[in-house]
Formats: sequence, C-alpha cells, structure tokens
Amino acid sequence: MKEIISDKFSIFFGSDGYLKLANFILENNFNKILILTDENTKVHCLELFFSNIKKTDKKIEDMISSISYNFSVEPGENAKNLKTSNHIWEFLTENGFKRNDLIINLGGGMVSDLGGFVASTFMRGIQFVNVPTTLLGMVDASIGGKTGIDLNGIKNIIGTFQFAKLVLIDIEFLNSLSKKQIAAGYAEMIKHSLIDNNHEWEKISQINSLEDINSEMIYKSINIKVNIIESDPMESNIRKHLNFGHTLGHAIETYLLGSEREILHGEAIAIGLILETYISYLKINFDLKITKEIKNHIDQHYEIIDFSEESIIKIIDLLKYDKKNNNDEPMFVLLNNVGEMKINQPVEIELIKEAFEFYQN
Repeated sequence: MKEIISDKFSIFFGSDGYLKLANFILENNFNKILILTDENTKVHCLELFFSNIKKTDKKIEDMISSISYNFSVEPGENAKNLKTSNHIWEFLTENGFKRNDLIINLGGGMVSDLGGFVASTFMRGIQFVNVPTTLLGMVDASIGGKTGIDLNGIKNIIGTFQFAKLVLIDIEFLNSLSKKQIAAGYAEMIKHSLIDNNHEWEKISQINSLEDINSEMIYKSINIKVNIIESDPMESNIRKHLNFGHTLGHAIETYLLGSEREILHGEAIAIGLILETYISYLKINFDLKITKEIKNHIDQHYEIIDFSEESIIKIIDLLKYDKKNNNDEPMFVLLNNVGEMKINQPVEIELIKEAFEFYQN
C-alpha cells in the first residue's frame, strides 16, 4: 500500500512504515518514549511492534530498549476518562517526560483517542504517533486529528483537535482480533462506502463474510476519510459527512455503556447507519430500495438489539449532548443519494421512533 502524505499528517504501511517511524524517532532524538497500550494490546501486539521496529536499524533497537516505557490501561471504553488520563499524566511527570519526548499509541480507537488527548494536553502538547491495532483504528479512529475522552458516560465530550505526527498501519495486527472486533471496524468501512461517490457501496455490499475484507478495501476506506479531512480538517463543512450514523450511534453507545448489553463503538454505528438511512428516506426521500439493501447487509453481519419504548426515549434524550447540535436541537447528516450528503438536518422525534421500528423489524 502506497504511503499517504498530507500537510497535517502522514500514513505509512507495513515494513516501510516501521522504517519511517524509526527514522522519525532517530531524527528527533527523543529522550523518552511512552508506548501506551491497553491490557489486550500489551499481550497481543506489543512484542510484535517491538520486534518489527527493532529490525529496522541497530540504533533504533538500542534506543527503544533504553528509553521506552510502557503504560497499560484497562481495555474498553470505560477506561477513556479523566481518571485514566490523570494516571498517565502522573506517570509522565514522575518519569521526567518533557515537551520534546514522544507518545506512541499502540491499540484500537480507545487508545488513540485517549493517548492523543493526553499527549495534546501534557505540557500544552507533546508529539504522538498512532499505531492502530484494530480495523476500526486503522480506517477511522487513528486518522484525522480528533482526540477525546468521555465524561459522566458521555462519549468524547472532552477533547482536542491534534494530528498524530505519523500513523503506522500494520495489517498483521488484525490477526489477533475476534470476529466481533473486525465487525466493529467494518461498520466504519460501510459508512465510508455510503458517503463516497465512487461506487464503493456496490463493492462493499457484495461482502458476504468478514473474511472477504482485504487490504485493498481497507486502503480505499482510509483514503475516503483522508480525502475528506484534507478538504475540511476542522469539521466546518464536508468533514461532517463522516458523522453519518454517529448521531444516534453515539447515543446508543452511551446509553448501553456500563450495562450488561454494552456494545462496541462500531456495533453502535452499524445500528446508527440503519436508523439514519431510514430517516434519510423519511425526511429527504432517499431511495427506499437502497435503504432496505443497507439494512439487510448490516443485519447479515450484526446482531439486532431490542430497544424498549422507554430505552428509545432515553436514547433520544441523550442527543442533547451531541457536539453537532444547533443550540439544543440535534443536527443530523443524512443521505440524499449514495455519495451525496445533506448536513445540519433537524429531525423530528417521531421520525426517530419510526426509524427504530424499521430497525427492529
């Protein structure tokens, strides 16, 4: 896969990516490097990361061995909060980290969100690198400069815009993932295909098994997001397209967080895609046939979750915390056609309830 270079960030792949990262570390002559993981990536990915980067250069092998620290957090969204951030800030301070040091976020979306936030706020900002180990991290969370933590169960309500200096994508990490984790990342690939106008949905819709996802599809999905971010890095216009499926998806994720029915971010987004596609049909006359095709495809890969009427009301109430709101009114991103979006769309509560009924039937 060919490297992706922009004014604000660079994305490298595989063995070439490790070489670029090694050169970046050597050129900057960092005094200390923190490798942030969660307990899962510490077990399944840290040794592979060390092995691959040490192969690049004897100097980097010696440097990584002598100046790198590991800090590991609990896995899952519940760790993405101020308490965990504070523990990492304290660790950095106690170990003498300064503004000219580096954080490498080795993990999924939670790790890159958390690590990016910690780095962007410690000493008013130190450099960080993202090395995503999940499909969701590769096609979405590690790219784009959004960092964030949750507060009182509200997802990403505290955060910054700060781009990683470098993103290294190594597909080999996907071998450690469960089918559930692959599905979580696939939801973002579905979203990218729907907001893109280059017939990607036609290709994605033909995937019958998650095992059919290949590196070319992953690379294309990354490029769709990159092209949007380059046009609108601070989300004033076209970047809002990336929020398709996320208005209700985030509310569902927040509602289920910490419960017995807690789901992964991508699983919530898959539900949000169905709901917001159907709202697009109700609100702006998006094609009903394609709406049903999207629902059938997502139903093929994700378990349908039952929501009571009371749950739906509580999920709708959580929309008041959405960052896209105009005053207190939730603003949706809706599909006009595949690859053609309408942003800043108000949606009536009754249409949301109707969309839940469509999702569950």
